[in-house]
Amino acid sequence: MASDEREIRALHSIWIDAVNAGDLARLLTLIAEDVVILTPGQAQSDREGFSSNFVAAHQQMRICSTSDLEEVIVVCEAAYTRSRVTPRAGGKAAQFAGYRMTISRKQRDGRCLLSRDIHTLSPVA
Repeated sequence: MASDEREIRALHSIWIDAVNAGDLARLLTLIAEDVVILTPGQAQSDREGFSSNFVAAHQQMRICSTSDLEEVIVVCEAAYTRSRVTPRAGGKAAQFAGYRMTISRKQRDGRCLLSRDIHTLSPVA
């Protein structure tokens, strides 16, 4: 596995751990200044919108998920991933699952940061 792919896989893993921990500060170190987040039924959001939505979600529910990378593609200075997000066992009655696609870009300092994120999470029947 190439080092760029390892970096993207590590970014994905750190992201999921930070989401589950409610660690907004850590998440903000992983996203680009010009990030665009696309969520079903909502207007696109930026860093500020992401922050307020994340805080609100963690105040309303316990987020505890897993995310299995199904595809990692690195092309030059960008990479995209496709993953399947599922709730962990033992969660609240309201559970969501679906797919997530991210685009990461190399920054001037060499770090790869999340640049675009879209998901299709919906309630599990």
